[in-house]
Amino acid sequence: MSDSTQAAGDGPTSVTIFGRTYRLRGDGDTEYLRQLAELVDGKMREVEAATGTADTTKIAILASLNIADEYLKAGRHARSSGNRGDGAERDRRLGRLVDLLDEVLAE
Repeated sequence: MSDSTQAAGDGPTSVTIFGRTYRLRGDGDTEYLRQLAELVDGKMREVEAATGTADTTKIAILASLNIADEYLKAGRHARSSGNRGDGAERDRRLGRLVDLLDEVLAE
């Protein structure tokens, strides 16, 4: 489970994902970073339980694919139901998720 140990501000936010602590930098929104970490942690734990693998990199990649799949399906559902939404905002948020994932995998 992830947690935040710092109040909103300019410094990094400490979170725990899959048993490892990471210091993430964002737009100063500590709560948002904490929620992202909880989402990733939960998906990684789901993948671990479903696959039985202990390879953390493989688990992270499969979790990322699951998250991306959910994201794209949600976008398709919104478009098909007539709710166009803000595609640029969705793309920006997905970009932030990808950047955070890159940062975490680089550690």
